[in-house]
Parts: sequence; structure tokens; C-alpha cells
Amino acid sequence: MSRDDEIRSGGVPLPMAPPRGVPAHGGDDPDAPDGPDRRTVLKWMALAAAAPAVTASCAPDAPTGSAGAGTAGASGTGSSSSTVGNPLAAGTPWDPDLIAPRRHWELVLTDDERQGLAALCDVIIPADDVSPAASEVGAVDYIDEWVSAPYDGQRNDLVLVRGGLVWLDRESGSRFGDDRRFRDLTGEQQTAICDDICWIRRAAPEHRMAARFFAKVRDLTATAFYTTPEGMADIGYVGNTALARWEAPPDDVLRHLGLA
Repeated sequence: MSRDDEIRSGGVPLPMAPPRGVPAHGGDDPDAPDGPDRRTVLKWMALAAAAPAVTASCAPDAPTGSAGAGTAGASGTGSSSSTVGNPLAAGTPWDPDLIAPRRHWELVLTDDERQGLAALCDVIIPADDVSPAASEVGAVDYIDEWVSAPYDGQRNDLVLVRGGLVWLDRESGSRFGDDRRFRDLTGEQQTAICDDICWIRRAAPEHRMAARFFAKVRDLTATAFYTTPEGMADIGYVGNTALARWEAPPDDVLRHLGLA
């Protein structure tokens, strides 16, 4: 499978809506307006401008509770007392503090499961001359946090992911030797297994559940990878970049659109 073929998916996970009764704007008053006023917007802009001053708390050797820079994983369940957060954020799952993020639940995947998951993530998005492999930028952390979340959809995904990892090891042993696990296979052998489960509609009946597992991990891996600086650079995405000035469209483009 080519890299482009492997990362295509039928959709990416959408953000969860807040539970019934929880205001969408994250405040305590259900009748409060959803849109921020001018003063609030100015405060957010000031916080954004000050963000570089607190990035040291996101370094890989930061205290427990801080996220590693350039990774897709979220922070721990506790926040470092030295971390400067956003005072306007409630710090809840529905109104998170993106400057000093924290995780609201414990991770449940075992070290062994994470190792098997890392091997699969790196088959889906392997390292190349442009960027590192998915596991190197926190894809496993992202998936672990996703399936550990205390919501019905994520609990179902946890069952699917755990069962799929067991299936991968059993299939590896069946095809290539009883003592072989998926992480122990060569890249060619790993690809041979994934080729049989990479598309649900094309999978053999006995592989349909494994194909569902692969589709879920592919979606989560791509979401994790392409929301990191490394993933954005891989596709040349230049959003979220401050510009010193904004150049208006050329006159010929405006004329073509009937705007000049």
C-alpha cells in the first residue's frame, strides 16, 4: 500500500457535543449569550500573544501534567502549579484550557497494548524523508486518551481496539509462526496483513471485524498525525501562521470574480 492509500479514511472523529443541560458556551448560566463580547475577545487576543512565554511548560521534560511539544498526546490529569492557564476557560471537557490543557480521565491501555498499537500506527503512517512516523509524534498517546474517555462511543472503541490488537497478534502467529506477534514482523509481513483489512467493503467475511478495527485506528492515527506541527508540515499546511501583512487578491482575480 502506498502512504496516500493507507491514510485515506471514511471520515475523521468529530468533536463531542456537550451533554444535555451543559451550556455550549462553557459558562455556568444556560441563558448566557454564546458569542463573546468585545472585551472578552480582546482578552483572548492578549492571552494568545502571551502564549510563547508559557511554551516552556510544554517541553518534553516538563513536570507531570504538561503535554509534550509537537505531540498529539494530551496532558496528564493534573496541571503543574507553574503553568499559566487561560482564566477565561472553565477547564472542563466542554470548555478546555488550551494553554494549560489537562486530561480528565486516566489512560487504560497497557504498555503491551501501546507497543502493538505503535507498530500499527507506523504501518499506517510510516516515517519518510519529510516527516517522522505516527508513533513518534504522539499518535499512540492520542488514541489511548480517546479510547480511555468515559463516554459510550469511546468505550465501544476501546473494545474494538483491544480486540483488534489481539486479532493482529493471533493472525501474525497463524501466518508467520506461533511465537510471532505483529510488532515482531517485517514491514512486508505487516503490510500483507493490513492489505487484507484496509477496506471494510473489500475485506473477506472473516476479516470484516478486523477491518472495522483497522478503519478506526487509521482515522485516529491520521487525526493525531495531521494535527501536529510535523503532520501539518508534511502536507504543506500554512494555517495558524501570523502574517506581518495581508496582500489583497490581484486585480485580474478580482475582475474574474466580478469584484473589480
